[in-house]
Amino acid sequence: MTRKLVLAATLLGSASIAATATARPMTPEDVAKLESVGAIAVSPDGSRVAYTTNSLPDVTEGEDNGTTESELNIAYSAGFSRTFLPKDVDPSGIAFSPDGTMVSFIWEHEDDDDRAVWGIPVDGGAQRKLAAVKDTSVRSHTWSPDGTTIYMLVGAESDDQRDKQKKAGFNAVVYEEEARLNRIFSARYGAEVDANPAEIKVPGYVSSFRVAPESNKAIIETAPTPNVDDSYTKKRVNILDLDSGALTVVETPGKIDDLEISPDGRALSLIAGVDVNDPAATTLNVIDVRTGAIIPINAGAAEAAVDAEFVGQFSLAVVIHKGASSFIRFYDNDGEQTSEIEATGLAVTGIEAGGDRIFVRASSATHPSELFALEDGQFNRWTTHNPWLSEIDFGRQSVVTYTARDGQQVEGILIEPVGGTPAGGAPMIMNVHGGPEAHESNGWLTAYSKPGQVAAGQGYAVFLPNYRGSTGYGVAFAKQHQNDYAGKEFNDIVDAKRHFVEQGIADPDRVGITGGSYGGYASAWGATALSEEYAAAVMFVGISNQISKFGTTDIPLEMYNVHSRKWPWENWQGMLDVSPIYHVDKADTPILIMHGADDPRVAPSQSYELYRNIKVRTDTPVRFVLYPGEGHGNRRAAARYDYNLRMMRWFDTYLKSGDRDAPLPPSRPELADGAKGGGSPDAE
Repeated sequence: MTRKLVLAATLLGSASIAATATARPMTPEDVAKLESVGAIAVSPDGSRVAYTTNSLPDVTEGEDNGTTESELNIAYSAGFSRTFLPKDVDPSGIAFSPDGTMVSFIWEHEDDDDRAVWGIPVDGGAQRKLAAVKDTSVRSHTWSPDGTTIYMLVGAESDDQRDKQKKAGFNAVVYEEEARLNRIFSARYGAEVDANPAEIKVPGYVSSFRVAPESNKAIIETAPTPNVDDSYTKKRVNILDLDSGALTVVETPGKIDDLEISPDGRALSLIAGVDVNDPAATTLNVIDVRTGAIIPINAGAAEAAVDAEFVGQFSLAVVIHKGASSFIRFYDNDGEQTSEIEATGLAVTGIEAGGDRIFVRASSATHPSELFALEDGQFNRWTTHNPWLSEIDFGRQSVVTYTARDGQQVEGILIEPVGGTPAGGAPMIMNVHGGPEAHESNGWLTAYSKPGQVAAGQGYAVFLPNYRGSTGYGVAFAKQHQNDYAGKEFNDIVDAKRHFVEQGIADPDRVGITGGSYGGYASAWGATALSEEYAAAVMFVGISNQISKFGTTDIPLEMYNVHSRKWPWENWQGMLDVSPIYHVDKADTPILIMHGADDPRVAPSQSYELYRNIKVRTDTPVRFVLYPGEGHGNRRAAARYDYNLRMMRWFDTYLKSGDRDAPLPPSRPELADGAKGGGSPDAE
């Protein structure tokens, strides 16, 4: 599938992504066909930008079901961009060669069994295979500074004995054992694919490998095992001297996120947690490669560092989120701030640089992610996707701050109904993000599980609270929810409701709640312990029993370190008290429960437990929808579209009407005509 990029120069040149016309409300079918800018790579001289456009198959028009597909484009200036690969090529991991003449990417050709490194010349010519490792797939790649070598992070070595056993039916899975570790290989780049790439031995599970543009230093991220808890608590930065093979380990104190190496290889920038109990990696650090010394740059600030990029030899550009607002901040080599630019009207999520030019990925309230160039202190838009959004009538979106019952200031984003709020208030949906170590920015906020502008077009107000535990407001704010399951964090959401009732925006009898993961926990809590506050709830991959959750999740240490701060056996009753199943006797809120059948993070049993308790113990409307083949969030197009339809129908039935006793809606959603009898349900 491909949808041609539409570029209109008359719409470009400013940070505004406002729709040019208003004609109709947004629909779930619109959500199903959204495109957005994904990965970005800037040529070494900054003259051009390679980027991917990401979208799902449009199952509403009968396209075969599948997951996200990417298309490679190269942009040369505002309004000038073109697609660079055939429509059957689905690239990932894009990069420029050091001389800027080629864009390399990861792809599995139909004649191959595994993913390999491919490349396409930027000045014309067909794509060709550049490097591969026999019997395994390449996961990521990076170039040596002189362009003679391609380094590849690949999967584990094949296990012939185990493969034979599996074919014979002996396919038992030993949980959290038999770890399969990634490997690193180097291959010579030339006219022919190197048939004998050399392995570089690195201990542990490698998750990333990059080389400094102008030195012999590489940076590697490793953990002892592939277990998710290890990636949160035991991941380390390793500095590898490619000439001598010497390996230096940087002992980071908490989670690590974005890691960059300076062009000369002398310094690293690292966004990390301040300690093991820090819920998220939001603090910017500079690391001296020679000594391994870590220097925190913005520790203690009420903000979050999101992404960083070295610009030339003497500057570090960093995306900073201060609550719901985005900024680009500049530091010199000594870690001193030199300037800061606010991205007014934009939510910036990524930054890349080439030469002395800077580009960002950003969205607005009325448009998903696009490519912008930062020029003369202004964010100039280079791309335009989804031109049909000019037909949509959007609800007004704004950042709102309110005061919680204990005096804490809490921020969030309000989307008002299209046409404004009626007298007496509108039905309101509280859309609660997961984590809670995450936050909502004032950008595009509509997705398959986020009602956003679809709800606004149907007369709802939507509020997305950055409740206690959220990032973007400093480590102290992010830690306020710890050792207080379902306490201040979820009271913040109720206090938001009361604020909007007082403002005349929300109808007090028609406030609903939805969210996934930790937001699903909030939704389950709202439908049970706080049932009097919410007229309807939609819970997605959510928590219902904090005791059984511990025993069935792949992140037990994460739960202890940054959430509960105590083990279940230290206070069994306390853990039960903060579990929605314990409060089912209060459940008077109609609740739709949805879950991926293969979720490793929050086991589907969490949803089974809540459903069964409500079903047996009450007469409250409840429905449980299980998505086969999906995990902690839906990946396939049909499952996402189905979810959006079910969520909105549930709120229409119980929230908009205000009738908690209304009969259940039909068990199957009404699909768009093009989706009926469409492509194969199992197509990838």
